[in-house]
This record gives sequence, C-alpha cells and structure tokens, in this order.
Amino acid sequence: MTSAPDAGLLAPGWAGSPAADATDDRAWLRALLDAEAALTRAQAGLGLAPAEAARAVTEAADPARFDVYSLAARARGGGNPVIPLVADLTKAVGDEYGPYVHRGATSQDIMDTATMLVAARTLDLLLPDLTRTERALARLAAEHRDTAMPGRTLTQHAVPTTFGLKAAGWRTLVLDARDRITAVRDALPAQLGGAAGTLAAFGAYGAEDATALPEAYARELGLGAPLLPWHTLRTPIADLAGCLAFAAGALGKIAVDVLTLSRTEIGEVAEGSGGGSSAMPHKANPVRSTLIAAAARRAPQLAATLYGSLAAEDERPAGAWHAEWEPLRDLLRLTGGAARDAAELAEGLRVRPDVMRAHLGFTHGLIVSERLSTELAPVLGRARAKALLTELAGRTYAEDRSLGELLAEVPELKDADLDAPTDPARYTGSAGALTDRALERR
Repeated sequence: MTSAPDAGLLAPGWAGSPAADATDDRAWLRALLDAEAALTRAQAGLGLAPAEAARAVTEAADPARFDVYSLAARARGGGNPVIPLVADLTKAVGDEYGPYVHRGATSQDIMDTATMLVAARTLDLLLPDLTRTERALARLAAEHRDTAMPGRTLTQHAVPTTFGLKAAGWRTLVLDARDRITAVRDALPAQLGGAAGTLAAFGAYGAEDATALPEAYARELGLGAPLLPWHTLRTPIADLAGCLAFAAGALGKIAVDVLTLSRTEIGEVAEGSGGGSSAMPHKANPVRSTLIAAAARRAPQLAATLYGSLAAEDERPAGAWHAEWEPLRDLLRLTGGAARDAAELAEGLRVRPDVMRAHLGFTHGLIVSERLSTELAPVLGRARAKALLTELAGRTYAEDRSLGELLAEVPELKDADLDAPTDPARYTGSAGALTDRALERR
C-alpha cells in the first residue's frame, strides 16, 4: 500500500496554490531528471559524450516513466533520491548509452541543481502574485490618500494618519520583497563539482578544460554559472532562505494589520469574502489574513534551519546538506501560498472611511493634543498650555465632552478659531505627500 500524496490537508495556506504543484514530489522528480539530462547534453556539447547519448538520456528522462514512491522508499539506502534515480534512468536509457547517465557527477551535484530548478520555477510563479498585490495596494493608497484614520502605537490611539499612507507602506514592503526575490532568482546557480568539488572525473573522461563544463551545464538549465562548486559553500540556499522569510514577513505585516483593523469592535476594513465558522453562522472570518499570518510565523524558523546548514564540514557534510530539503520546500510553499492569498486579500479588501472617521472621535478630541500643545504654547505659555491640556484631558472622559468644547470655555481662548486645530482630519502631517512619493516607486 502506497502512502497518500501530500495534498496539503493540514496546510490550507499553500494547498492548491501554484507553489504547491511546483514543489510536490513529481516536480522534484522532474527537476532531478532535467538536471541529469542537461548534464549529458552539456558533455555532448563539449565533445565528451556522443550526441546520440544526449538525445537518449533526454528522451528517457520523462517523469511519467518513474515511480516516485519506489524512489522515495529506496532513497533510504543511500540517504538521497539521486542514487536510485540514476539506477532507474540508466536502465531506461539502455545498455548503449546508459554509461553516459550521471557520468562524472556526484549525487549532490544533481540534488543541488534540482533544488535550484525547483526554486526558480516556484519563484517564477510567486512573483506575479506579488505584482498583483502591489498593484492592488497602489490603487488603495491612491484612492485613500487623504482618508484620515487613527494612528495606533502600542495598541492605543496616537495621532491621526491616513489609510493611504498605511497602504503605501504595505506596498513598499511588497516591492522590497519582490526586489529581493528577483535578485536571488536571477542568481540561482547550477551545481557541478564531482566527488569532492574538483571536477577531476570530467578530466579523466577527456575534458581538456573541465572548468568549462559547469558553464555549459548552467546554460542547458537556464541557471547561473557558479564561480566555484558550492557543495559546502551554501550561499544560494542562504539567499533563498533570506528572501523567502523576508517576503513571508512582509506579507505578514499586511495580514496582522488587517486582522487588527477588521476586529468586530474596530471594523475599519474587511476582507472581501470572509470565511465561515463551523459553529457560528454569523461569522465572516478574515481567513486570507489568518493564513498569511500563520506563514509569517513559521517562515523564520524554517530559514533558521537553512542558515544553520551554512556550517558544512569538509567537501560534503553529513546531515547539513540533507537538513535543507524539507525546510526549503516548506518555505517555498508557505511563501508561495502567502503571495497567492495576499493578492486575493489586497484585491478584495473593503475599506470603511466612515468608520475610520468615527474612530477619530473616540478619545473626545485628545488624538490632536500634540497639535494643540504646540499651537497653544505661544498663546498661553508652554507651562500653562501643558497644565490646561492635562486638566481638560481628564475632564473629557469625566464629563463626556469633547476637548474642543472644553477649550472653547477657556477665557484666554474665547476669540480663538479652534475648528482647524481640533479637527483630526486636518492633522495628518505629510501623509499625503509621503503617499505620493511612495507611489512613484515602480
């Protein structure tokens, strides 16, 4: 009896996402076979193998011809799936050209190269979702450039801000994630070094300059050409860990803001189509935000494992290399799923300016006390202004009256125009200009 496929039953954050298909066992099998076929083609291109061998291996490297369950079970024997795959691929190619399968390479060459292929293919699917997200956020920022709302620090109302500036900040994080992922994607290298990273076997097979082979190999795969074999120089893995964890965290910032602002007692935003509850028919849960937040919480620990594998001893480590495979796949899946959910969240987000405006009055006008302290100091003197505002702050709640009303009763302010200084919507500073500047970034 074979095990059920990993469909993501316990992972709704990535189940059904483009990243799910790009990282499943069959996708890895395809990448391993692509790496093997490209190696033979690269050697044929340099005269180290017959062209017929390259064609035979490429034709045989069809994932449909291989049993992924059998490969997984037999991978225990050598500690990685490349060893049984090479045996099966060699058999599929046949006696004449079978000896050209995997010639001169080591298992880690193929596994690392396949990892780069899987990463590249997954990132190519993830980036369009980040583009969808930033475009939706740009529209929200422009539309709500001057929509005033309470700014909150340490969970409490601070001074007014605008929803446009908040959305522009979210977009900036998404663009930061896009730039980091794009840079890493463009630099993903093939791996080829042979048994201990010296390319010695390829020289033994007749290569006059074995250092030309990694570049030819990379060209066959559409990957970068490595400066050196990176068996124990794990920069590509660390770079992937960093950009993916950053992206998950950047999207997580959006998610936790939406989770806070969509609370029943706040209700300043809402997901376009919330999820239901198994017990409470009235609920419309912010499910997209919930799943993104979950991914953001898991990503740093996965990245930490990958960073830990940088300490790789000798010319091939025992355990460090093997420890990378599952957390990297999880990280690709989580971030890919979060990007999918973030695009849906941003495109469907409902903003409630009327609720935001109402909330500006929750503190009876105290949200503009910073402005009043500054503007009243020249009129009353700094000490008097501070003492007065402190006194009136207590009275606003005790008497359930606004700060503006109480100020109007102060004799020294009888003729002062208090409408503008006490209007929270007129104390958003340079929020509009900052939003405009952020939206200039492409």
